[in-house]
Amino acid sequence: MDKTMLISIITPTYNREAFLPAAIESVLAQSYKEFELIIVDDGSTDNSRELINTYAEKDSRVKYLYQENQRQSVARNYALSVAKGDFICFLDSDNYWPSDKLEKSIEAFEAYPDADIVYGDCITIDEQGNELHRHNMRRYSGRIAALLLKDNFISMNTTMTRRKCFNEMGGMSGKRRVADDYDLWLKFSARYRFQYIPEFLAYYRVMENQISSNKKLRFETNEKIILDFLAEYPDAVSKQERDAGLSAFYIRKARHYASSDKTEAYAAIRSALVIKPLSIGAWRALVKVVLS
Repeated sequence: MDKTMLISIITPTYNREAFLPAAIESVLAQSYKEFELIIVDDGSTDNSRELINTYAEKDSRVKYLYQENQRQSVARNYALSVAKGDFICFLDSDNYWPSDKLEKSIEAFEAYPDADIVYGDCITIDEQGNELHRHNMRRYSGRIAALLLKDNFISMNTTMTRRKCFNEMGGMSGKRRVADDYDLWLKFSARYRFQYIPEFLAYYRVMENQISSNKKLRFETNEKIILDFLAEYPDAVSKQERDAGLSAFYIRKARHYASSDKTEAYAAIRSALVIKPLSIGAWRALVKVVLS
């Protein structure tokens, strides 16, 4: 394993002083030592600044940046603008890593030299850090744009990406309040190869006040992201793949709203059937909505 490659780790944070120590210490405990940890304080009003600086004073690999509150996509782009690494990783300030996360990711790039992004699975924990489960979505390797249209199965905190991807295609779009990671991975899927490695590479904390838990906002945003991607990168997928991806998205949306919001559910089924009138999945979803 080449231990001279520098890895830039980007952590945006806003009022997460209770969880920052676990995140920072999981990075400092990595078996792979050539890294810089860039923490962008997105206008925190708690003691995040003082906490981060206690680590930065002891370890020069920890770097503290501050910006007025502008959301995490802006914070990530700020860090990208100063990052010096050959590879880029993202770690949210309320999550943390196993000690071999970086090492396993670098080894994956050595095993799959054609890969541009490697990623894995995560362990879901509660607010107190107790393990909830290790269930993960099905994940894929290769040119994954067609599959990624159906749902975002890339766990951002498990990823490691070649710096060239950001140099060539840019960073976060900054257009969305949520799902800026989905926006990024779809864009990269138009050009780059992904490699899934069946390893647990992050601990993902679930909390009640997370923006990502707002399902309605996430469905609305994901739909806009998908449509924007298809308009901007029309050659990334075939028409058949486009229709299959969009139909699957609307079917998933319908199933989610089947018992809670029939108006939304019927609208989603209608969208799926307009795209693929003979879709068995759409007709099954309709039956589910009717019977719910």
